[in-house]
Amino acid sequence: MSGTETIERIAARGDGVTASGKHVVRGVPGDRVAADGTLTPGPHHVEPPCRHFPGCGGCQLQHADEEALRQFVTDRVVHAAEAQDITMGAVLPTHLSPPHSRRRAKLHGLRTAKGAVLGFREAGSHRIVDMRECHILVPELLALIAPLRALVAGHGERQAIDIELTLADQGADCTIKGIAAEGLAATEAMLDFARDRALARLSLDRGYGPETVWEPEPLTVTLGGYAVPFPHGSFLQPTRDGESVLVGDAADFLEGASTVADLFSGLGTFAFALAGPRKVLAVEAARDAHLACKAAANARQASVLTLHRDLFRNPLQPEEASRFGALLLDPPRAGAREQVAQIAASTATRVAYVSCNPASWARDAKVLVEAGFRLEKLRPVGQFRWSTHVELTSYFTR
Repeated sequence: MSGTETIERIAARGDGVTASGKHVVRGVPGDRVAADGTLTPGPHHVEPPCRHFPGCGGCQLQHADEEALRQFVTDRVVHAAEAQDITMGAVLPTHLSPPHSRRRAKLHGLRTAKGAVLGFREAGSHRIVDMRECHILVPELLALIAPLRALVAGHGERQAIDIELTLADQGADCTIKGIAAEGLAATEAMLDFARDRALARLSLDRGYGPETVWEPEPLTVTLGGYAVPFPHGSFLQPTRDGESVLVGDAADFLEGASTVADLFSGLGTFAFALAGPRKVLAVEAARDAHLACKAAANARQASVLTLHRDLFRNPLQPEEASRFGALLLDPPRAGAREQVAQIAASTATRVAYVSCNPASWARDAKVLVEAGFRLEKLRPVGQFRWSTHVELTSYFTR
């Protein structure tokens, strides 16, 4: 067919791209696109498993098979390095989290004349897709969708409601923002809901931050074998399997180092896994996360020393970074520009860098490479299945 092109890759935002640079919505490698835009599915184009796709903003790539999805995650990371002219050592096999593995999610609800809607929003819209199935959430969280919808229908106030769900050690942690639950009857309804659904914790945010209304026992998450308190809003890796890969890579990369500085340490996802016989300094700016990590370390007398410090405004200086056998970074999406600059100026020789943003990682990696580091190992990671959100682990030496 004259003018027909073949999709060769998937772009960062999920569109298929031809050799000429033409972007095609929901195109995957091997698809054919005619001059009039007609798309003929190829061998890597599959039937999406969820009825809500593509409207639901929770997923962008359910039409891509496993091979195409894996290649997309790999390309995002490798191309980010290539764009900065970074020479790569070993590119380790890409990890993809399986369906029904996501243990945390933020949903949105709204009371309507006929009841309520609850789910993810449409991409680029405030419209809520009323979730009747989901192929990314773990079953324990998915089982709460229908009961939560009924709760919103009964106690919502015709305004947007945000619901954060996390699967912790004791069960599901649920924080609801937008339901006032004023009065005895409403309070009892919330407690009944938490009890009947065996929630580990139920919290309400009335505009002044989350307030716990139900928590039979202190909520924890197990990190590296340590039960760590889980403050409201704390960061947790989205899947257990993904966390295992990230932590495993960090342990492999830093094998033999007797002292490690875990920078942007959060609750201690890496610190506790690396501790013993290593000594680990866990540095974190968020006070709640820092205190939770400190409490867990003290309770079990772990070889983890905690430090409350904002590494954006006050990064470890070169002489401080030079004292450690190895450094580990796991910064937010913005990257670690200020801290990386200080590491580059230090005498440190080993750096493990875990990132949730290939673009900011590549920018920082370039600084390390220009300071004499070599990128020894790189692993693409796709914890957010069927999403364009990509993560990675990397290891630098000099």
